[in-house]
Amino acid sequence: MTHPNPFGPKGWTPERVGDLTGKTIVITGANAGAGYEATRVFLSKGASVVMLNRSEPKSEAAIATLKQEFGPQADVRLILMDLADLASVRAAADQALAEVPQIDALIENAAIAQVATQQFTKDGFESQLGTNHYGHFLLTRLLFDRLVQSQARIVVVGSNGHKMGLKRVQFEDMNFDGNYNPHTTYCHSKFVQMMFAYELERRVAEAGLPVSVHVCHPGAARTTLSKEEANRMTRVLFTLLSPLAQSAERGAWPEVLCATEENLKPAAYYGPTKRAEMVGPVGESMLEKSVLDPVQAAQLWELSETEAGTSWSIQKQETVS
Repeated sequence: MTHPNPFGPKGWTPERVGDLTGKTIVITGANAGAGYEATRVFLSKGASVVMLNRSEPKSEAAIATLKQEFGPQADVRLILMDLADLASVRAAADQALAEVPQIDALIENAAIAQVATQQFTKDGFESQLGTNHYGHFLLTRLLFDRLVQSQARIVVVGSNGHKMGLKRVQFEDMNFDGNYNPHTTYCHSKFVQMMFAYELERRVAEAGLPVSVHVCHPGAARTTLSKEEANRMTRVLFTLLSPLAQSAERGAWPEVLCATEENLKPAAYYGPTKRAEMVGPVGESMLEKSVLDPVQAAQLWELSETEAGTSWSIQKQETVS
């Protein structure tokens, strides 16, 4: 069963985005791939963009290229952050809170994928889980009050990998010490990240806070995501499949949609809608329902608080009479 495309037969395109002058977008992993292409769209519409990236040289080169395209007045800047290091996430959040008074959208775009052998973050987490989920969980927590004040959107870039792999949270062995596999473990990290997003959406709605949470996926896009960390066989496979994939530019459209489009559905999932949702018109994609399990989500939330070294209870705002 497929959803009828609410944006028509051609799907959603950036032509629907209006003037974003005065808006500030904070995006992780924006110096290449879909994050970079999303940044191009935002700048073309007049928005300011704050990149949260781990590589200063690559970010400086990306910013220079963007300023060549959009002019020296283009408001794009860098805050260094490594999602695989929670101390770095805390420092970046402190800097963002000091320098960015209004955040209209936080886009959680950065990820690592298909890591060939079991690796660990500086805090001892399986690298894909630590980077894709725990780093973003902590970042969202630390920026959350600012996001509420700004009436922001939180956009989580998921993956159709959440429909593969275990389709559950492996609480008994989150680091995959007993069953590490590059693909399955990546799918687990995205399943967990998306489960957090939908749980955050539920909690925000229950509290009546002026924040919205949206989840999307890029489909099969020609980016460096699965090339940098993967083993040789995986790299060869992705190279062979590359002609069937869409451009990184089109892969960015779902996250731009979620950051700008009005009247998005709750508990929805946006991305390409054709050829196993790898390419094609952008609209509402099919969601693996197990990612919405509230029992697992509540357990995951508590575990994430513990592992990220934070507490996060979302309360209703007090009204002033």
